[in-house]
Amino acid sequence: MAGRIEQRIEELGLVLPQPLQVPPGLKVPLVMVRTLGKRVLVSGHGPQEADGSVAQPLGQVGADVTIEQGVEAARKVALAMLGSIQRAIGDLDRIDCWAKVFGMVNSAPGFTGQTAVINGFSEQIVEIFGEECGLATRSAVGMAALPFGIPVEVEAELQLK
Repeated sequence: MAGRIEQRIEELGLVLPQPLQVPPGLKVPLVMVRTLGKRVLVSGHGPQEADGSVAQPLGQVGADVTIEQGVEAARKVALAMLGSIQRAIGDLDRIDCWAKVFGMVNSAPGFTGQTAVINGFSEQIVEIFGEECGLATRSAVGMAALPFGIPVEVEAELQLK
């Protein structure tokens, strides 16, 4: 890690996870990051541990997972996404701004705290990049289920310098 953003990640004591360890026998025909000129499209990411494994706990926020655990999962999603972006573009200092974030929360029936959960993602990005670059337009929606039972999934669009 050499750039300003990579140094900031290190200062915060954070680690960008290895690529997602896809469960055996599962094919995932997609790219995690697509760069189109200065535009960067990022596929949905879930929470990961440093080794690339799916982070625990799994389940619906508001039933199996507390709001606090959901917020922490969303913070881990931000790091997983940054790991994928770094592998795709190299230096994270190339990011001019986070343009759009679409956050999905695996929600128990009646759960309405999606905004609070996805705040974990946004706050982690702002902590690393600052408000000028890190604040994005955003949606936070509830889903009946998410892949592998993850509590949070986020996709994003960024602009390069």
